[in-house]
Amino acid sequence: MSTPPFEDLLERARAMTTGPRRILGLVGAPGSGKSTLAARLAGALGPRRCVVVPMDGYHYADVVLEALGRRDRKGASDTFDVGGYVSLLRRLRSGEEAVVHAPEFRREIEEPVGSALPVPREVPLVLTEGNYLLLREGPWAALEGLIDETWYLEPPEELRLERLVARHVAFGKDPAAARAWALGSDAANARVIAATRERADLVVTPS
Repeated sequence: MSTPPFEDLLERARAMTTGPRRILGLVGAPGSGKSTLAARLAGALGPRRCVVVPMDGYHYADVVLEALGRRDRKGASDTFDVGGYVSLLRRLRSGEEAVVHAPEFRREIEEPVGSALPVPREVPLVLTEGNYLLLREGPWAALEGLIDETWYLEPPEELRLERLVARHVAFGKDPAAARAWALGSDAANARVIAATRERADLVVTPS
């Protein structure tokens, strides 16, 4: 499968910075390169035209996951505050507030931090990235119509797993535990995400 070069992706994103505010979504399995591409696009467009607001800011805190008995499934579709994320996208689309402050997920502590990402009204493009932007089951169905365009990232599977394991190791897991998580909980989530691929406006195969 061929994929547009970065310059073409950048031009496609730049075209969304004219007119009223638009929301561009990047979706894909864990380790597919969503954060990397989001940062690259935002860096090229500049902070006056694009702000990145990841879905991961709506991870339930570990204390909540423990209470729900879902700590060992962190990252599954039912371990997020979906209603909070939906409300954020609605606020961002409305443009009624001078600044909307979104939460941010900090991997070094594995917890979300509230109100860490300011999004001024004047910024025309919000780039949001996450695993379940195209899921339409349960509370995720409320995302319908809130994201203007969604790109599905699909790197070679071996590369995705390599990056994912390396990321888990970088943030504190030993190599064996990192691989076990990538092939266990992460793999189960990846299958759910892959089933949403057909809803994407564009499939990107990063290398």
